[in-house]
Amino acid sequence: QVQLAESGGGLVQAGGSLRLSCAASESTFSINSMGWERQAPGKQREWVATITSGGSIKYADSVKGRFAISRDNAKNTVYLQMNSLKPEDTAVYYCNAFKTGLYSARDYWGQGTQVTVSS
Repeated sequence: QVQLAESGGGLVQAGGSLRLSCAASESTFSINSMGWERQAPGKQREWVATITSGGSIKYADSVKGRFAISRDNAKNTVYLQMNSLKPEDTAVYYCNAFKTGLYSARDYWGQGTQVTVSS
């Protein structure tokens, strides 16, 4: 079972930056992909970005060009650098890990970290 711990959320003014971190309880090499999702008040959870164990990266159109996902395999940690933040980026951000085994495939999520962008 993969445990994920997010950190780095907070309050920032529009145009500012934040970096979120997600520490995994096991090597990121053993995890097929990791990424970030977010949920704003009253809205459905939204996918934000994904990085695979092979290094492939994808972003939602809403964050492309502003956010950057990366990982440090030595620290079993994935990051989300968020620049040019907008009030509509306000949400709880959840780290996600997808891991497959010989007979299984499962998603894991962290507890979430709040990001608030003031106008």
